[in-house]
Amino acid sequence: MGKKAFALRIDEEVMKALEKWAADEFRSVNGQIEWILHQALAKAGRAPKQKNSEQGTCLPARQARKEEG
Repeated sequence: MGKKAFALRIDEEVMKALEKWAADEFRSVNGQIEWILHQALAKAGRAPKQKNSEQGTCLPARQARKEEG
């Protein structure tokens, strides 16, 4: 899956909250934003179909660690 770069203007307080959340989940801020977007798309029934090699890549870090053992 290719990725497209784009600029995002975001409120400073929202960015601070995202940075904290991302750190708590052991993700980059970019990874956290991607995860949030994937979750929102899935909840709205608008998530794109995933190839087998991409399945499971959007699990929260804590959940992924639990499933690993």
